[in-house]
Amino acid sequence: MAVIEHHETVPGGGEVYLSEASPRDFFELLKPRVMSLVVFTAFAGLVVAPGTINPFIGAIAILCIAVGAGASGALNMWYDADIDAVMTRTAKRPIPSGRIRPEEALAFGLTLSAFSVVILGLAVNWLSAGLLAFTIFFYAVIYTMWLKRSTPQNIVIGGAAGAFPPMIGWACVTGGVSIESVVLFLITFLWTPAHFWALALFKMRDYDAVGVPMLPNVSGEATTKVQILIYAVLTALIAVVPTVLGFASFGYGLFAAALGLGFVWYSIGVLRMPEGDRAMVPAKKLFAFSIVYLFAIFSGLMLDHLIASFGWVL
Repeated sequence: MAVIEHHETVPGGGEVYLSEASPRDFFELLKPRVMSLVVFTAFAGLVVAPGTINPFIGAIAILCIAVGAGASGALNMWYDADIDAVMTRTAKRPIPSGRIRPEEALAFGLTLSAFSVVILGLAVNWLSAGLLAFTIFFYAVIYTMWLKRSTPQNIVIGGAAGAFPPMIGWACVTGGVSIESVVLFLITFLWTPAHFWALALFKMRDYDAVGVPMLPNVSGEATTKVQILIYAVLTALIAVVPTVLGFASFGYGLFAAALGLGFVWYSIGVLRMPEGDRAMVPAKKLFAFSIVYLFAIFSGLMLDHLIASFGWVL
């Protein structure tokens, strides 16, 4: 791994390291694609929550959640730099490509973590700040440093980190946690295994090369396909619970059920995929649809809430 460095001589004969990393390199450390999903679900939690929040305070809350999510990504890239350098999907990330030094990424991640939590606590409330701090810790330490390299259930347990944002958004408005916010948490939590194992199926060689015990590499394709279908069914079911509990309309319930059937349909396609199929087309289709699915579910919840605020009934 070649590191781009620049040194300048200072009075007295010493040298000072000057980073040549660009702002774009540091932005890439934040995992902007993952951050966008986190921000979106957090915003949905904030919108759907009962009560109101000052728009300016709400914007600060979303910014803090985004920065906290980005900090988690930076810490993840710092710790995983060794395996990122081997995997084709991650080899061009800033640290393995030599554009950013590991210690820079670590300092960047820790600084942003502290900043996001403190500002969220001071500007909004300390419960949401505590949830954000726990989320960063869970992703950076529990998942990245422990679960990812030790168990094929890494994504199942570690998925909690990506599922907290809507709960944080809810807490920003209400100052508390309720059964409704737990349901929002569970939608993302149960969605994560099917989404990520679909990716793991067509990236098995990469994970095998770095020794990360993803489910397809440890338990085989057949077991993974069955597990994907099980979690797809569970996700489809939990996504209609907002209607059952009464904080979403019947119209939303029909919409969520239709999306859930699509999720299950694509998962059945993966189940029927021939063993050893290198093209992995059904797995790639499921992975792509799963992203659309999650955005659509939370979009549906927000739209339903907006329609209800006008007194309309679906």
